[in-house]
Amino acid sequence: MKDLQVEAVLDVAAAPAALPDDAPLTAAWQPGEIHLLGPLAVPGHTPRLVRVYLPSTFTPEVPCFGLYMFDGQNLFDDAPSFAGGWHLHQAVEKLARAKRPAPIVIGIDHGGSKRIDELSPFEMRGSAGGLDGLLDWLVDSLMPRLAAELRLLDGPVGAVVGGSSMGGLAALYAHFRRPRSFGGALAMSPSLWVRDGEIQRWIRAQPTPPVSRIYLDCGMREGRGTLLPQVAALAAHLAARGYDLDHLMVRVDPRGAHSEASWRRRLPRALRFFYRNLAH
Repeated sequence: MKDLQVEAVLDVAAAPAALPDDAPLTAAWQPGEIHLLGPLAVPGHTPRLVRVYLPSTFTPEVPCFGLYMFDGQNLFDDAPSFAGGWHLHQAVEKLARAKRPAPIVIGIDHGGSKRIDELSPFEMRGSAGGLDGLLDWLVDSLMPRLAAELRLLDGPVGAVVGGSSMGGLAALYAHFRRPRSFGGALAMSPSLWVRDGEIQRWIRAQPTPPVSRIYLDCGMREGRGTLLPQVAALAAHLAARGYDLDHLMVRVDPRGAHSEASWRRRLPRALRFFYRNLAH
């Protein structure tokens, strides 16, 4: 299946020098705003921007969950996106109004024409997958740097990693490769076909993370119907491991496409799966 999201995206225009590692990420954190950080240096990859949304309910005294998302350009407004933004900040505010935990959203921009390689954990098209390096930077550099300025909950209970298409593949891999950092994976239309389904074989060989909640979805006819059996196979494997309805949500969208519009529409239910009502 072809990744329709940003397959032919142009290289990001020349960016300013990367922000020094010891510099503050922003001049001031403001609730209810999207903060554009960087560009930040990523070893082995191009520098990139990181987009952080603080919910309107954010207060420095109260620890917050962190939702770490790939393809940051697509998360919020329409302008930076390939095909329209997800308006994720609006979905987060709906959580807050429903008295649910509202996470801090951390969106990591993709690397332009390098996106496919950097979001793959496996070799593709003759080039080694670059996800391990990106993931190590995210966990070992960006997360501690953010935690030094924001009260983020520690450990896997406090963090979910997510994305769509190649970002969904990356989220599943990140959860199982760094289980002590991410306690959940939000995988929309994940690119399970990469390397003839290598992610399925790889997950089967990994231990079950100590904290693990997984959201999977796809459109019924995505890839001319080829993605649904792959999602179903992964869901069946997880269920056989003991994942129940509290730890695994699978959604098949009868009218869903491999598109930003479909992911935007399915996003609120995915967030409700991870962020339960405070009274429960």
